[in-house]
Amino acid sequence: MHMADALVSPAVAGTMMVCSAAAAAYSIHRVRLEDDQKKIPMMGVMGAFVFAAQMINFSIPGTGSSGHLCGGMLLTGVLGPFGAFLSMIGVLVIQCLLFADGGLLALGCNIWNMAFYGCFVGGLVIWRLMMKKKMTRGRIIAASILACIITLQMGAFSVVLETKASGITELPMGTFMLLMQPIHLAIGLVEGLITAAVLVFIYETRPELLYGYSGHEQITKEGAVTGKAQHRGGQWALKEVVIVLAVCAAVIGGGLSLVASSDPDGLEWSIERVTGAKELTEENEYGGAISESNVGVYDGAGAVQESTSLLPDYAFPDSESALGTTVSGLVGGLVIALVCTLACYLFRFFRRKPSAAKS
Repeated sequence: MHMADALVSPAVAGTMMVCSAAAAAYSIHRVRLEDDQKKIPMMGVMGAFVFAAQMINFSIPGTGSSGHLCGGMLLTGVLGPFGAFLSMIGVLVIQCLLFADGGLLALGCNIWNMAFYGCFVGGLVIWRLMMKKKMTRGRIIAASILACIITLQMGAFSVVLETKASGITELPMGTFMLLMQPIHLAIGLVEGLITAAVLVFIYETRPELLYGYSGHEQITKEGAVTGKAQHRGGQWALKEVVIVLAVCAAVIGGGLSLVASSDPDGLEWSIERVTGAKELTEENEYGGAISESNVGVYDGAGAVQESTSLLPDYAFPDSESALGTTVSGLVGGLVIALVCTLACYLFRFFRRKPSAAKS
C-alpha cells in the first residue's frame, strides 16, 4: 500500500508529513518516559522482522492481486503503540530511500496510512480494550485479526481520500474505493493471522514482552501498563527470543523473499483495474496533470530518491539477478535494526536504571 508521488499533491503531502511528524514527536516523548531497556534489542529485531515480512507478497486467490504485511499491529503487540510507531517510521524511511519503495513526497501519507492506524487505533483502542482484563492466547488471536482488518481498511480508505484531496489524478473515486476496500479486507485477514502467529509465539516463550501482559497488569486509559507481572512457566531467555526472531528475519528477507508473489499489490491492482496500468503517468488517461509550478517539487523528490536508492525495487540496478533480492532482504533488515537501535540511544529513550528483570 505504499503510495507513489504521482497520487499526491505537494499540499496533501505536506499536510500528512506534518501530521505524521506530530505523532512521531509525541511518540518520542512517551517512549522517553518508559523504563524498560528490553525494548532496545526488541525495537531493532522487530523492525528488521517487519521489513523482511513486508518483502513477502502473498497471493489473494481468485483476484490476481497480492498483499503484504503492514506490520503496525505486530510491532504494537510487542513494543506498545509509541515504540511501534517509531519503528515503523524507520522501516518506511529506509524502504523509501534505499529501495525506492513508496514516493519520497508521499512518505508522510505512507507513514500515516501504514503505521498510525495500526499502532494507535490497533494498539491503544482494540488491543488495549481486549487485553484490559486478561491476556490469553485466544484474545491475542482475536485482537490481532480484528485490529489488522479494521486498521488496514482505514489505511486503504485514507489512500482514496488523499488521492481525491490531491486532485492531480482523474481516477473515478467511487470505483477506486470499491476496489480498494474489499481487496484490503482480504489482505487484512491474512495479516491478522500472521500477526497472531508471531504474537502467540512470543506469548508462549517470553510473555512479559507483550504490551499489556499479564493477568495482574492493566492498561490504563493513557496506554501505560500498571501492576505486577505474573510470570508464566517455561519462558525463554530474552536473548533466545531475539536470536530466533533475527534468524527468522534473515531467512525471510534473504531466502523466502525469492518466492514472493509477482502479482500487483492491493493498491497497484486497484489502479490497474481502473486504468489498465499499474502506475499512473502523464500519458495515462487517468494520470491527470501536474501544474507547472509543482513540476520542480516532483522532479526534486525523484532526484533525491534516485540518488539514495542503492537497491531500487529490492534488486541490483539494471539487473534481474535473484541475488539482488537476497542482498536487499539482508542489508535492509540489518540497516533497519541498526537505525532502530541507534535511535534508542540518540533520543535517549531509556535513560533510567533498568528494573531487575529475568533475561
